[in-house]
Amino acid sequence: QVQLVESGGGLVQAGDSLRLSCTFSGLSFSTYSVAWFRQAPGKEREFVAAKSWGDRVTLYADSVKGRFTISRDNANNTVFLQMNSLKPEDTAVYYCAADRWSVVHTMMRAPRSINHWGQGTQVTVSS
Repeated sequence: QVQLVESGGGLVQAGDSLRLSCTFSGLSFSTYSVAWFRQAPGKEREFVAAKSWGDRVTLYADSVKGRFTISRDNANNTVFLQMNSLKPEDTAVYYCAADRWSVVHTMMRAPRSINHWGQGTQVTVSS
């Protein structure tokens, strides 16, 4: 059974940093492209970042480029999202996602096609 479990969310002030983690089980992690999405109240789910299997391609949303960094630890089946210089508009529930052999551009443009999702972790940034 495939499981994705996020952790690391919380309440921080603007300008602070957080690191989200997503631990995977039940799959061959190194063969999966991974991504982070977020959803703020009353808004649609939004792409944040993605990293391909083999670490060949990394994508970021323009809104987080230069502030967020996605990384993966294949030895420990974990993907991270380091979030620096947080802003109130970063407040959302953050979800990790994974799809085997997937092209990250496809994950970004068609999130409904992604097969595996975590349950989400809340990030709240106060001004």
